[in-house]
Amino acid sequence: MIKQKGAEDMEKTEKDINQQLGTSEVVWRLEDLFASPDDAAIRKIMDHSLESARRLREEYAGRVADLSASELKAVVESLENLSEELAKIGAFAYLNFSTNAEDPEAGAFLQKVREFGSQVEKELVFFELEWAKVEDERAEQLLDQPVLAHFRHYLTAMRRYRPHLLSEIEERLLIELSPVGRSSWVNLFDKVLAFHRYGERKRTQEEVLTDLYNPDRQIRKKAASELTEGLRKDLHIVTHTFNTVLADKMIQDRLRSYPKWISSMNLANELDDETVDTLIHSVTSNYATVERYYSLKRDILGMDQLYDYDRYAPLPWLPDRKVEWKQAREMVIDAYSRFSPEMAAIAERFFMDSWIHAPVVPGKVSGAFAHPVAPSVHPYVLLNYTGTLRDVETLAHELGHGVHQVLAARQGLFNSDTPLTLAETASVFGEMLVFQDILATLNDPRERLGFLCSKIESIFATVFRQIAMNRFEDAIHNRRREQGELSSEEFSVFWMNTQREMFGESVTLTDDYGIWWSYISHFLHVPGYVYAYAFGELLVLSLYATYQEEGDDFVKNYMELLASGGSRTPYELMKPFGIDLRDENFWLQGLHIIDKMVQDAQTLYEQEVIGR
Repeated sequence: MIKQKGAEDMEKTEKDINQQLGTSEVVWRLEDLFASPDDAAIRKIMDHSLESARRLREEYAGRVADLSASELKAVVESLENLSEELAKIGAFAYLNFSTNAEDPEAGAFLQKVREFGSQVEKELVFFELEWAKVEDERAEQLLDQPVLAHFRHYLTAMRRYRPHLLSEIEERLLIELSPVGRSSWVNLFDKVLAFHRYGERKRTQEEVLTDLYNPDRQIRKKAASELTEGLRKDLHIVTHTFNTVLADKMIQDRLRSYPKWISSMNLANELDDETVDTLIHSVTSNYATVERYYSLKRDILGMDQLYDYDRYAPLPWLPDRKVEWKQAREMVIDAYSRFSPEMAAIAERFFMDSWIHAPVVPGKVSGAFAHPVAPSVHPYVLLNYTGTLRDVETLAHELGHGVHQVLAARQGLFNSDTPLTLAETASVFGEMLVFQDILATLNDPRERLGFLCSKIESIFATVFRQIAMNRFEDAIHNRRREQGELSSEEFSVFWMNTQREMFGESVTLTDDYGIWWSYISHFLHVPGYVYAYAFGELLVLSLYATYQEEGDDFVKNYMELLASGGSRTPYELMKPFGIDLRDENFWLQGLHIIDKMVQDAQTLYEQEVIGR
């Protein structure tokens, strides 16, 4: 096979970056799961899982309401063991695909596993339906039995879907169709973006996005242009994919009688609509903080106008260095160790035991994630490490997820599944620990200002930007339900409107920026997910402030929180910290901390830099 020159140059560039940073060999060992997609163990587990699912159905279907507490426990344990085996296969298929998204065989294997999962789920759906229909008095009698103490929250939480469940025939049909439904379109979206190459050098999306943080304005402008040009090539496909996913959710919500497009996500997060509405209102009512900061940044950079491609421009005094992988590892472990030796020891295992995939390589999905896999194995972390200080913080962020997942795994599969709103707790906290460590080493006030501003922007991306994206989602879901399919132009109008509401007059958004909604995978992977980032960031800002006041006394409660996983509701898990998630003042507390950071940056600039 003859490669085009552009592809060869791109691979050489990526190889050079990986060698310089020391990430070439930082690849995960998926053999902890399976040797390859052809591993005979996969077929064996699949056959056994389907057989076990059918046996459970034959033995217990129609009898759930009559089971004793001990029998109910036995069924749940069987379901958990079965789910654990399927989780390992599903994780392996996705992890294999995530570094080989251009490989048809990897994509086909992932689809095969998803289709098989629906076969098994179809056999087991009887349990959730029958358990939800058990009379409340009878259910409480069972759940009060000590033998069910470990699964009490899991079984209680399952019943919250009672008003939204369909008949067994309908549920089985939806499960049967699911592999060719939304997940298939999401898979297409991932493949399209993985194949995208940008600009004359045919670079990956990750490399182009990294250029938006370059101090040279022309490089940033060119990167923005290349990203837009690349996205525009397949915009018709992405637009159709978005419309299909929106329609799929519309139909699902209608069938299940969810009143709002976001209701199912709120229910999954074990939150009431009031809590989420309070969070969103608190953030949007404080958009002035964003406008004030970017106006400050415009002054610092000496620009008449700040364009969208200037948002991430580093300040001239920000330390501009490449951090090799070995040093990044030390920075994160040291920060974790000072907070909790246990946290550091768990994080160290990710490096020692090859649980991380770090290099930038062709066919790898963009971004970063931590995958929990299953309690009997261990999580994996994916990065696209390019050596920036931002990447070091991303490493700390994803390892925070990993530590959380390891600790929560002790609860077992069903209780380790943390609601999305709390899933960011350890990741954002770990990121904050590393930020504070780096900040403490900077004695030059200009460097401190540069690094403080970079953190402010990171927090903005997690809080204000995510809520602005939630407002975009709200607009497109409601528009799809009220008037039908949206054109690419209509998506762009909603995108620009919701972004302008956040930036105000501080950032000039170019026409090119109008299609940047089209590469954000969260809108398709998990509709409604993005507000969880803001939830997690504001929660962590409050928790970190408590840590600064209480010191070591805080650590014990915090580690217990992580180890609790999803064994209690978010409201219950926050009680030891005196936090009421329904109270607007709680959310405003976190927003005031952000506002104070902006004030500190303003003061530092005026007093230490320009000498007012």
